[in-house]
Amino acid sequence: MNIKLSDITSSIENDLNNFRTFFKETITSDVPLLDVLTKYLIKQKGKEVRPILVFLSARLFGNINQRSMVAATMIELLHTATLLHDDVVDKAHSRRGFVTIHNIWNNKAGILLGDFLLSKGLLIALENKEHTLLELQSKAVQKMSEGELRQLKTTGLFNMTEERYYRIIEEKTASLIATCCQCGAVSTSNDPEVHAKMYDVGKNIGMAFQIKDDLLDYSENEIGKPKRNDIVERKVTLPFIMALQNAKNSEVRLYKKLMKKRKKKSSEVQRIVDFVSANNGISHAKEVMLDYASKAKNDLLEIAKPSSTKPLFQLIDFITHRSK
Repeated sequence: MNIKLSDITSSIENDLNNFRTFFKETITSDVPLLDVLTKYLIKQKGKEVRPILVFLSARLFGNINQRSMVAATMIELLHTATLLHDDVVDKAHSRRGFVTIHNIWNNKAGILLGDFLLSKGLLIALENKEHTLLELQSKAVQKMSEGELRQLKTTGLFNMTEERYYRIIEEKTASLIATCCQCGAVSTSNDPEVHAKMYDVGKNIGMAFQIKDDLLDYSENEIGKPKRNDIVERKVTLPFIMALQNAKNSEVRLYKKLMKKRKKKSSEVQRIVDFVSANNGISHAKEVMLDYASKAKNDLLEIAKPSSTKPLFQLIDFITHRSK
């Protein structure tokens, strides 16, 4: 399936351009170092999936408006801030093909820039009296933080299970994507049932999104971070969990031990990839991902006209079929 993001966003291209301008103006500062940092940050533009989700969700129930723009900007500020903090915590060397900010400057610069972006998100909400959007996004921040801490504990004890995995990715990734869809709906609809349903739609999209990310680490494609990074960092994700469920007990003990190893040779990393593939970890994880994508589509059809759901359906397909 060859889906281009530009084709999906053609109907909201003007809104995205306005968003980019608004976002750039929002993070402009007269502090010289901040100005340098934010300009470098803007160069690292990603796929903008989260603002796109806000706008496409808003379009389901009305016209994109100033409230939609504020929602998208708040979420992008929040998302970017968390990436900056994550890069420092993970000691990441690159992000989207660029050297990370804390590697060019220092950890303090990366953390403080993240804090600056978070504060800008709060100020935009207050300036526009968007207390509802602020409340929804604050809940997402809480869930994301809880997910990170839950994963930290689980990784340390190496006791990841399928159930724990789903809970962690729901909190870490899906909660913010769910909030994107919910805030988009809030900006153009006054129906609480619609808002709740759109949260569920976004949660299922977010679950599919993260599982796809985890699958890409077992593929031959680069995904904006070092190849096989999850395996190298001993991160247990769904493909590995499902392979363990299908493997013989002797293999389970062997590959758990190999995954625990701190410094793996490239041949050992490849052994893990081959083990996961041979024991249907990849194919079973794909089935779970597609099931979440299907749930999102079915939920959309319950609250929106089929003719209006095409762009979101296409975005869901793009997320589950992307190669990076």
